[in-house]
Amino acid sequence: MIETDRLILRGWHDGDRAPFHAMGQDARVMATLGPLLWRDESDALIDRLQAIFDTHGFTFWAIERRADGAFLGFCGLKPGAEDTPIEGEIEIGWRLAHEHWGQGYAREAAQASLDWGWANLDAPAIAAITSTDNARSWGLMERLGMARAPEDDFDHPNAIDRLRRHITYRIARGGVNPA
Repeated sequence: MIETDRLILRGWHDGDRAPFHAMGQDARVMATLGPLLWRDESDALIDRLQAIFDTHGFTFWAIERRADGAFLGFCGLKPGAEDTPIEGEIEIGWRLAHEHWGQGYAREAAQASLDWGWANLDAPAIAAITSTDNARSWGLMERLGMARAPEDDFDHPNAIDRLRRHITYRIARGGVNPA
C-alpha cells in the first residue's frame, strides 16, 4: 500500500469491480483507450492486475481517496507489455474516472508510484506508453519529467485501428532521462 496526502494506492477489492466497470462504460474515459468494456472484460482486467501483483509484488493499484474511501481509478507499475518496445522494462500507467480528472490525482498517484519504484525496484528507467491521441496522458508524462523516446513509437498489437499508433516516454533513475 502506498499513501499520499490525499490518496491510497492499494490492492484490488471486490467492491472496486462496479465502479471500475462504470469507468469502462464511460466514453470519455475510453476515448483514447479502446472500446467500452463489458462487465466480464473489466472484471478480467482487475483479475489480471491482481495476478501481476501476486507474481511481481506490484501492479496498477486501485486508487482510493483518503477523505472518503471513494474509488478513483488505478495507477502504478507493472512489467512492460509483450510485443512492445517496453517489454522487459517497468511500465507506469494510470486511468481515472472522468469526474476525478483535473484535480491532480493522477499526478499525485503517478509520482508516488515512481517514488515507490525507485525505492523498491532495481530498474534503470521506467517507461510509459499511450496512443498518440491521448494528450492528457502524455502531458502528464512530461509533467512527471519523462522524455519522449520517438525511436520506440510503435503500433500496439492489442489496440483498435484508430488507436493503434502509440508513443513511448521514459524517465531514468535519478530523473536523468535516457538520450
